[in-house]
Amino acid sequence: MKTWLPTFSMLLRGLSTAALWLAGIGIVVMTAIVFYQVFMRYAMNSSPPWTEATAIMLMSWTIFLGAAVGVRENFHMGFDVLIYVLPPAAKGVLRAISDVAVFAFASGMIYYGALLAIRGWTVTIPVLHVPQTMTYLPVVISGVLMCLFSLERLLRRWAGEPIDEPVSELVTEA
Repeated sequence: MKTWLPTFSMLLRGLSTAALWLAGIGIVVMTAIVFYQVFMRYAMNSSPPWTEATAIMLMSWTIFLGAAVGVRENFHMGFDVLIYVLPPAAKGVLRAISDVAVFAFASGMIYYGALLAIRGWTVTIPVLHVPQTMTYLPVVISGVLMCLFSLERLLRRWAGEPIDEPVSELVTEA
């Protein structure tokens, strides 16, 4: 497992970086669209109809991609309070339980998000002329990324890598 795990982690690091960049670009574009909408509404008294739907869709993509990156970077919810109270041996177990819970939740996101995306394929968002599936697709993509990232954390932990300690603690021990 130690032969292919670094390659797998490097691939997932690239996916995480790409998702983070897409989310960042989405925030910038969404901000520009909202600024344009406000300017057109109040300065020109003519708000374009596509701006609100586009901004909402971009917000959805940004939030879900950012949530997936949060799973990879260990910023998701966990058992932090218990970790500080219980003995150090319990840290890995509680974090593994947290990763399994994230994997299960993300699997649900994939399944139910896919059902919504399939249903929305025949419905068109009128002002954007795109299928409503584009609104639900970030749920599915984020779920897939979250599953991959939590699986990576579980595999790295199983391989004995010190992924549960913050980077600052790893540096001081070396």
